[in-house]
Amino acid sequence: MASYLDAGSIVALGAGLTLFQTQLHLSSGAIGALAALGPNALGCAFGAFIGGRLGDRLGRKRIYRYDLLLYAAGMLVMALSVNAAMLFAGTVAVGVAVGADVPTSLALVGENAPPRARGKLLGLTQVAWNLGPVVVLLLAFVVAPLGLLGVRLVFLHLFLVAMVVWGLRRGVVESARWKSALAPGTITPRPRMLFRGANLAALAWTTTIYLFWNLAAGTSGSFTPYIVETLHAGSRAAGLALSSVGFVIGLATTVLLFMRFADRSHRIRKRMWALGGIFQVTAYVLFLVFPLGIPVILANIVLFGVGSALAGEGLYKVFSQELFPTLLRSTAQGFTFGAARTVLGVWSFLVPFLAHVGIRPLSALLALFLLVSAVVGYAFMPDTTGKTLERIEEERGTAAA
Repeated sequence: MASYLDAGSIVALGAGLTLFQTQLHLSSGAIGALAALGPNALGCAFGAFIGGRLGDRLGRKRIYRYDLLLYAAGMLVMALSVNAAMLFAGTVAVGVAVGADVPTSLALVGENAPPRARGKLLGLTQVAWNLGPVVVLLLAFVVAPLGLLGVRLVFLHLFLVAMVVWGLRRGVVESARWKSALAPGTITPRPRMLFRGANLAALAWTTTIYLFWNLAAGTSGSFTPYIVETLHAGSRAAGLALSSVGFVIGLATTVLLFMRFADRSHRIRKRMWALGGIFQVTAYVLFLVFPLGIPVILANIVLFGVGSALAGEGLYKVFSQELFPTLLRSTAQGFTFGAARTVLGVWSFLVPFLAHVGIRPLSALLALFLLVSAVVGYAFMPDTTGKTLERIEEERGTAAA
């Protein structure tokens, strides 16, 4: 549900950008700042840096149990916002809460999953990550005739879901692996250990593949309806419908391919990554070759939806759990997640201006970002498939020595 609320909040904000811009008289710079400070970027990055570290120090449960209250409060403020200050305050609060929630929640999943089902269960979080935007976009499509009121109702839906999930989480137990790592006589690793040896290699690799992939994914998730309207490629309803198609395809590919094959073998993981990378790069090369229109946008969304399920956040989540010691796992993912969202925040300031210049310069940059993620991910992917977290840690320590 962390993934549902994360992606849902990103897309909900994106779906309402043009309406808020008109109603609150926001400039293109303000739109970029709104996207940059929220759940898609800087606000999320701050929450990830802090929440990830606290998740290792205080426990996964203590963080993810309470951060949803901040998420719900921020979403309620966004839903009721009558000026730019309220909208910005709510957006930042939601971003911080999402950032703290994701690394701690994923650590709990990774630490409880059997070795031969770790990819499948973390893939299930990707199903939720795609389901959130689908529900949000369908709601936005249904309530589109209501204008800004419809967007407020979408925000209220996320507020209600957050409160229900907060209530359900109160009964979830703490990670047994985390408690075991704190047993008397065990050595507690310091955060600086992330920046040496095998940990540094893993941190650099996971940061690179996620950062460059996330630049494209974040742009697609937040700005597709905005770009479709701004460049007059279709109506607001068309933009919402096209975005929804992409997430449905991503959900289906995750269930049918990723969850089925992610735990099979190292070779299959590399093949999935290579195929997904080719699909994603091709998705944005299309805009460099063909004139902008609904058919080309649809082809882009289909290719990117399939490709991102095979070579995107799903495998990043898996490796983020497998490559780090228990008491640094949440810290490491908070760092990589935060670094990626920070860069995306800076990038988000530029997207509205690039969109006005034209789709081709923007697409060329996104294709380049995806190519970097694909090549680095394939070339340096470690073999961890089907191994226990303890065995992976032992092998990586031996190799480093």
